[in-house]
Amino acid sequence: MATVVGDPVKTQDGSTIIPISKVSFGFVAGGGQYAGGVTAPQADGLPFAGGAGAGVSVHPMGFLVCSQNGVRLLSASCASPMERIVEMIPQAIEELRGLSDEEKERPQPPRVNATYQEP
Repeated sequence: MATVVGDPVKTQDGSTIIPISKVSFGFVAGGGQYAGGVTAPQADGLPFAGGAGAGVSVHPMGFLVCSQNGVRLLSASCASPMERIVEMIPQAIEELRGLSDEEKERPQPPRVNATYQEP
């Protein structure tokens, strides 16, 4: 099993999307010669059995999205609600940081110091 990173794709807004897949492959082979078996002997005196096989599977895992706002992993699999919440935590933290930065950059109204005196 291996992870494969595909060719990056550039979008119009300057983001880069990189596909990520999981590749699994396997091979098997077998054979045998039977001495004294119940099958009829071949020309050399022993029966023979053999076989071979191979398999490959490719499963898309998700997409890595690199933009000016940071890097995010978009999962291609259907996740449970709890897994989805865990995936969203970093994005929520970044949005909260952005809100606090906006408050710092927002101009504050001037403070007025006034005192009241009764006549």
